[in-house]
Amino acid sequence: MRMAFMLCVLLALASGLSGGLVRAGVTLPASHWLTAAVSGHAFLMICAFMGTVIGIERAVAVKRPLSFAAPIVSASGGLARLVGATDLAAWLVAAASLAFVAVNIVIVRRQPASHTGLLLVAALAWSTGSLLHAIAPGSSAVVPLWFSFLVFTIAAERLEMTRLMRRRPGASGALYVVLAAMLFGAALSVVSVAWGGLVYGLSLSALALWLIQFDIARRTVRARGLSRYMALCLLLGYAWLFVAGGAWVATSVGLPYRDAALHALALGFVFSMMLGHAPVILPAIARIKVQFGALYYLPLALLHGSLILRLGVGHFDWRALTAGAVGNAVAIAAFAATVAGSAIAWRKRHAQPRTSDHHGIPAEH
Repeated sequence: MRMAFMLCVLLALASGLSGGLVRAGVTLPASHWLTAAVSGHAFLMICAFMGTVIGIERAVAVKRPLSFAAPIVSASGGLARLVGATDLAAWLVAAASLAFVAVNIVIVRRQPASHTGLLLVAALAWSTGSLLHAIAPGSSAVVPLWFSFLVFTIAAERLEMTRLMRRRPGASGALYVVLAAMLFGAALSVVSVAWGGLVYGLSLSALALWLIQFDIARRTVRARGLSRYMALCLLLGYAWLFVAGGAWVATSVGLPYRDAALHALALGFVFSMMLGHAPVILPAIARIKVQFGALYYLPLALLHGSLILRLGVGHFDWRALTAGAVGNAVAIAAFAATVAGSAIAWRKRHAQPRTSDHHGIPAEH
């Protein structure tokens, strides 16, 4: 089953990236698959790829066979979308998101806490957006709700990591107000794209400021090894989250910053979080152990450098936008290659008799 999941996840990622490249002006050989990938870019990246990956992670944590229903069905939704069964794909993902809600209810019952509650709200945002997508595909609230699923999931994980840190009185309350505003902005987009986008964008930037102020990454960035790498990924992601909020606000008042709003959030924030957490998450969900090294910084630098090219220079020159998009895809591919190489390196190292006490990856993050 692990191999089947891996293939479905990689197919959704490759298809979503290919569709995104075409949208950014890259010419690729025409095919029915590519046409579906272009039209379903957001669906494939958020629901079929991220939804499946997060679903697997949560199912592994719950340790119940039925908990794998959500990632199985969301992966099937991605396959259905690629063969042109758009309506079926939408309903499959809606069903997957509802199953995912059930999984998170189990988690909340096992461990009632602020961060598990946020994980449940994230699941509800995904299910609401997916049901809306199935019923009214053109609704302007779908994408903000889908992104809320990802943002809430990340916020919950960071809240868990920093739960033992001392925070100023009112800090937690401020976080909940910001997240509530985000959901309100997404919902308001149903009736007013402008006002909904304004509230949503402001909440994204406010969340970025909260994370920069209160996340443990501010301390661990001064550490070494994996801890420093993760912290750098997080802090860069928070900077892009702030940019995404500003671009979302600008788009809501009619300025041409939609690409910046979407991709500063999706690539700058979400994928930066993925790059940072992958060395820790992969051993848990895929039973793949990796040997962390300096090579991990290369795809990170390429991702953020190409994103600056795409969203900065690309706003004035479409060729820079296209080149930046290619750089984004290459960065993600390079990261996948780095993970594969580091997994092989770990196996080789541990296939030999241990000669020191320093092995694997440090646990601090």
